[in-house]
This record gives sequence, structure tokens and C-alpha cells, in this order.
Amino acid sequence: MPLDFTKHFVAVPTEFKLKNNDGCSWKVTVELMNARLTLDQGWATYAVVHQIKIRYMVTFKLLTTDTLKFIIFDEDGIEVVNKCGKHDKAFAAKE
Repeated sequence: MPLDFTKHFVAVPTEFKLKNNDGCSWKVTVELMNARLTLDQGWATYAVVHQIKIRYMVTFKLLTTDTLKFIIFDEDGIEVVNKCGKHDKAFAAKE
């Protein structure tokens, strides 16, 4: 994520909840790396579980100071609909 994204925060959280299109949440940590915010712990597992592939596009929308709406589009621009239930309990965010 571009560093300009941080202008929306008084202090950038170290953890975000990613909320997908069916309302499930997943927690990831955030790290500043090479002048960008990167999704760190939890992201690789999220990408595998939600089958994010090369050439897919992902969008983030800031919902609250620690929650991002996360939408995945396939290479044809069609929204990928994910269902809950596959989440590892270590990464699923508590509501």
C-alpha cells in the first residue's frame, strides 16, 4: 500500500482486520517496508486460503481505523466470492 495511505491515520495500526465480501474477517499485521505499508503476518495464509492468483486485482477500502474491506477480482475483472469456513483459527479475527 502506498505510504500516502497513512495520511488517513493519527497513528497507523500495527494490525488490520480484512473484511471480505461475505462479512468474514481475517487479521494481518502491518509493517513499514521500503516506504510502503505491507501486509505481513497472516497475509500469505489469507492469499492461499482465498486462492488469490497472479493477475488478480485486489482492492482495499478503509471501513474503520483498523478494518479494511477487501475485494478480489479475477483476471477477467469478475469479483471472486469467498465463503467463510476455511479460516485458520489463528488468523480469523474475532468480531
